[in-house]
Amino acid sequence: MRTLLKIVSLAVVALLATVGCQSRTDRTDGGGVLLSIADFDGLPVVVSASNGPFDIEEIQVQSVAKDPESATSSLMNVELESYQVTYARADTGSQVPPTLVEHIFGVVPVNGRTTIKNPPFLRFDQLNNLPLKDLVDFGYERATGSQVIRLTVGIRFFGRTLSGKKVDSAPAYFTIDVVP
Repeated sequence: MRTLLKIVSLAVVALLATVGCQSRTDRTDGGGVLLSIADFDGLPVVVSASNGPFDIEEIQVQSVAKDPESATSSLMNVELESYQVTYARADTGSQVPPTLVEHIFGVVPVNGRTTIKNPPFLRFDQLNNLPLKDLVDFGYERATGSQVIRLTVGIRFFGRTLSGKKVDSAPAYFTIDVVP
């Protein structure tokens, strides 16, 4: 009976070890990568809250090996999953639009870059909420009395290496003035 119990226990352990492995993660990614926003093109400086939504002409996202001295492999390529846009006031106001999260797809090769065309940074969800909604409805922000809302916009990308490691970029920032 003890022998049978040992055999069953070993079989369960072997089964769990086999089921727990994933073909994408059973190899290492060789030290990892860093994801960064390399360049913006077509950033607006002033936008009208009544003419949205708004996007950026293009953003280049690059992937850099953490250890440039070590070998790289395709397992270090990054599959993009999403990006997040946050807002902070660059004026005297305190209310900010809700955060924007967009799901995207694409691959950034290790030590390479990819270009994302026309990613939105202000959608109707942001424009139809305070404080931007005040500009459309009243022509000024009721909390401050201002006809211009200055926002610092932060954008950050999230992905996963082909070997399964989560990576994200540091936020990149730009400032816009939102008018009625």
